[in-house]
Amino acid sequence: MIARKAALFRLYPTPGQAAQMAQIAGACRFVYNLALEQRRDWWRQYRAVTGGNISYASQCRELTALRADVEWLKACPVHTLQQALKDLDRAYQNFFAGRAAYPTPRKKVVNDGFRFPDPISLIVKRTGKSSGQVKLPKLGWVKLRGWQALPGEICTITVSRRAGQWFAAVQCEREVAEPKPSTLPTVGIDMGIAVFAALSDGTTIAPANHGKKALRALRKAQRALARKKRGSANRRKAIRRVAKIQQRVANARKDFLHKHSTIIAQNHGVVVVEALEVRNMSASAKGSAEQPGRRVKQKAGLNRAILDQGWGMFRAMLAYKLADRGGRLVEVSAAYTSRTCPVCGCVDAANRKTQADFVCVACGHAANADTNAAINILRRADSALKPVEAHRVKRPREAGTSRRKAA
Repeated sequence: MIARKAALFRLYPTPGQAAQMAQIAGACRFVYNLALEQRRDWWRQYRAVTGGNISYASQCRELTALRADVEWLKACPVHTLQQALKDLDRAYQNFFAGRAAYPTPRKKVVNDGFRFPDPISLIVKRTGKSSGQVKLPKLGWVKLRGWQALPGEICTITVSRRAGQWFAAVQCEREVAEPKPSTLPTVGIDMGIAVFAALSDGTTIAPANHGKKALRALRKAQRALARKKRGSANRRKAIRRVAKIQQRVANARKDFLHKHSTIIAQNHGVVVVEALEVRNMSASAKGSAEQPGRRVKQKAGLNRAILDQGWGMFRAMLAYKLADRGGRLVEVSAAYTSRTCPVCGCVDAANRKTQADFVCVACGHAANADTNAAINILRRADSALKPVEAHRVKRPREAGTSRRKAA
């Protein structure tokens, strides 16, 4: 089978290369937004004149004519501009399929990136123990650090800028043998805030709370940013400081999730987790002017703590790391897992005395509340618990499959 993976490198361009990369990113953003405006606002006139709908092919033809008239677009690699149109076309396909919201315009600083799709013109080579170079069209050789062996043949290279730093994500593909089904034990995982993850075998993982630790510095930097004049050089510096703090938090969280997901994937064949709807769980409680919300500040703090854990990224890491080893990630309904007794099946809110203690009011079974929930999650992957079956428990499904197909 074909396996695709990516290697991420930090780029160190010269000032001239950095300026040219910023120009290419701006051109791709311009083309994306212009094509979005055409599809959003001018599709009726376009159809009346041409008799057809706007498509990726038609917009590519118009891009060729546009580059002939605009010099700064002609200076950018045509493939990167075509990839921006392809991204927009994919965004519309996801919207019409119900997988994503309606496409929105790209913004400077937030969406600074472009992609080279032609592997013939792309070269990555090592020049030292932890250094190397990547050859990109119209940019030449760009230095990079953090060398790692490429996991296959180069397919595409995506260049992006985050917090003023440039990165190159090199996507590779290679032919690998189908992994044999894993014979390692199965485990259930209950994810939370006070305890990041509790495994059904009794192991617990303490939360790192990287965002909470950096909250004071972030607030100070954001207050300084709010006092800067728009368009000034000091405001740009303040924006850079805020972005660097946020990037450090994101990098630390990603490192934490990678380490623990790797350990779990190496020691288990099937991992069962809750199908948590993080977007709904972290929705604002502010309400409206007519019906204002209650305990808005407390809910905002809870939302911040939920998003600080990175549950979605953790599930995604577990899914592909288990698949590489012949394992599986299964998601089950989270309903009543913390209220159910695994011994007698009693479902009662009074079973969970405190955040950490579970004591069944029917049979007296006592256990750690998070570990107890993980046991219920594990059992639900095989067959729904009888007392909970009536409480709209959904059938287990493998991560990555749609709910409509699993029903």
